[in-house]
Amino acid sequence: MPEFQRTQRMSQKKKKSRKKRIFMWIIVPLLIVALAGAGYATFLLKKAESVVSKSYKPVKTVSKRTETVNPDMDNISILLIGVDESKKRKKQYGSAVRSDALLVATLNKKDKSVKLLSIPRDSYVYIPEKDKYDKITHAHAYGGPKYTIDTVQELLDIPIDYYVKVNFYAFIDVVNALDGIEVEVPYALSEQDSNDRQNAIRLKPGVQTLNGEQALALARTRHKDTDVMRGMRQQEIIKAIVKKALSIQSFSKHTDIIKAVGDNMETNMSFNDMKSLIDYGLAGSGLTIDTLTLKGDDDMSTGIYYYKLDDDSLEEAKETLKSHLGIDKDNSDSNDGDSDSDSSSEEN
Repeated sequence: MPEFQRTQRMSQKKKKSRKKRIFMWIIVPLLIVALAGAGYATFLLKKAESVVSKSYKPVKTVSKRTETVNPDMDNISILLIGVDESKKRKKQYGSAVRSDALLVATLNKKDKSVKLLSIPRDSYVYIPEKDKYDKITHAHAYGGPKYTIDTVQELLDIPIDYYVKVNFYAFIDVVNALDGIEVEVPYALSEQDSNDRQNAIRLKPGVQTLNGEQALALARTRHKDTDVMRGMRQQEIIKAIVKKALSIQSFSKHTDIIKAVGDNMETNMSFNDMKSLIDYGLAGSGLTIDTLTLKGDDDMSTGIYYYKLDDDSLEEAKETLKSHLGIDKDNSDSNDGDSDSDSSSEEN
C-alpha cells in the first residue's frame, strides 16, 4: 500500500475513534453482534437486549468452578452447539436432535485471545447422565445443552461457563447479513442445502465469497475428508465471520446480525454477560484466535463408526485450554457442585 494511502487510512481510523462511531462485541467467535457508539448506540443496545432476552435459557449443570465466574474480570469458556435443526428434521425428531458441530472457545481477558477447539461429532466419549460411552453428537439428542455441557466438561476437565446453541438458520442469516464471507473451498463439492434438497449447492475449489447456504454446505460436507478436517473447515469459516463482522461499518447490517442471531439462538449468557465481552471486540485485528484439533482414529470394530480420540492429543488440548483459562490442573475439578443457573429453566 502506498505511503499516502496508509497515512490517509490511519487518519480516517483516528477520526472514527474520536467520534466513537463503531464498537463491536462478541457473544462467541461465531456469533458477532455489532454495536455502535454515540449516535445510535442506545437504539442497538435496546434492540440487542430485547433479542437476547428472548434467547436466554439457563440450564442446571454440575459446575467445575469453586466460585461464580465474572466475565468482566475472569477468563471464561463458551461451548458453541450447532444443531442439525432444519424445519424438516425438527418435525421428524422433535427435541431429540443431534449436535452437528461442537466448538469450545476459551477467552483470556488479559491477552485478549481465544483458543478454539473443535470436537469431532462422532468422538467416542463418556456421557455422564447416561453412564455410558457413545458418540458425543448423541449427548444433545439425549438431553439437550445440559447433557452436552456435562459431557464436554467430563471430556476436557474444564468448566464450561456458558453455552450458545444455534441452528442452521442462524448461521445462514449471519453470513447473509454480512453479504457473504471469503473462504477457500478445498475441492469441488455437491451438497444438500438447509432443507435437505440433495445436490442443491455446488461449489468449485478456490478462494471465493460464499453466501449463507454455500458456507453452510462447506461447513457440513464430509464426503471427501475426515471429521477432523471438517472441524478445521468450520474453524476457518468462524474466523472469516469474525473478520468480516469486525470490519463492517453499516448500521443496517448491525441490526440484521442482531436479528439473525436472536431468532435462532439459545444461551445461558445474560445481556450483561455479553456486554462484558466488549473488550474482545474492541481488540479488532489485535484479537488472536488460535485453533486446536483432536487427533484420533476411525473405528468400525463394533460395526458402528466411532472416532476414537488419541489420548496424547486429548491431554495436550486439555492442558492448553486449562493454561489459557488460568486453571491449576490439580484443582480444576475440586468441590464440584450445582451451578447457580435458574433450575426452573432446566432442560431435561
